Amino acid sequence: MRLDKFLKVSRIIKRRTVAKEFCDASRALINGRPAKAGTEVKVGDKVSVRFGNKEIEFEIINIAETIKATDASSLYKIITEKYHNDSPAKEI
Repeated sequence: MRLDKFLKVSRIIKRRTVAKEFCDASRALINGRPAKAGTEVKVGDKVSVRFGNKEIEFEIINIAETIKATDASSLYKIITEKYHNDSPAKEI
């Protein structure tokens, strides 16, 4: 599955066009490497995304073409949330 679609299906980013723009602006990494919107993701990949002053790293644990919003968080496991405004990292 494409990274932009995974971000949308998992509800990490609400709209696919926003997810595509986000990825193409080099704000996403897969396994430590820069990733574009069309980069394929698979179970076990570690993805890092940066939203302003917040960075989230998560592991993909499942991939689904469609899923209910209430179940979207079952597709990934958050590893860390970092805040870049002098706040310490929050381990999950």
